[in-house]
Amino acid sequence: MLELKEISLSFWGNAVLSKCSLHLAPGDRIALMGPSGCGKTTLLRTALSLQQPDSGTVICRARKPAAVFQEPRLLPWLTTLENVNLVLSDTPETLPAAQAWLDCMELGDSALLYPAELSGGMQQRVSLARALACKPDLLVLDEPFKGLDTALNDRILEVLKKALDGASLLLATHREEEALALGCRIVRYNAGQFVS
Repeated sequence: MLELKEISLSFWGNAVLSKCSLHLAPGDRIALMGPSGCGKTTLLRTALSLQQPDSGTVICRARKPAAVFQEPRLLPWLTTLENVNLVLSDTPETLPAAQAWLDCMELGDSALLYPAELSGGMQQRVSLARALACKPDLLVLDEPFKGLDTALNDRILEVLKKALDGASLLLATHREEEALALGCRIVRYNAGQFVS
């Protein structure tokens, strides 16, 4: 599904990734854990070919990858419902499916609001609804539950577990309980390298 081979990347002479290798098989779930600023986001961006490494190879066989980053990245001129519907056929016929995903994220009453009218946590849930709506075979999540209280976090985790439905998952998180709840194999990451 996804393979990183000896990936290295530096910014302004500082090594961010150093000969990192990772294999994510179909249906596999991996959680990257490490301190803030250690390079987890850069690794995820490289895995999605949004960042080119200095050396090494990225092989992604996903037919339909989806990602949720730390910033929601919603289109500000579209409503919440329209942002989710965008990844469907973006027609009136797909609006009920888009609404159903918002309902799953406990945002059903916010369908006609614009991103600027939502809190940061609500925007993250819209991003998650949009990513899941396209039924990805690879889901990449970068700290997707920031801004959620514990009870809501647990409910959204349950939705995510059911929605994965065989998809591969690559998750960056600081919380081991999230990784374990999603059935992830934990890979420790620090100073640009995987550590035991």
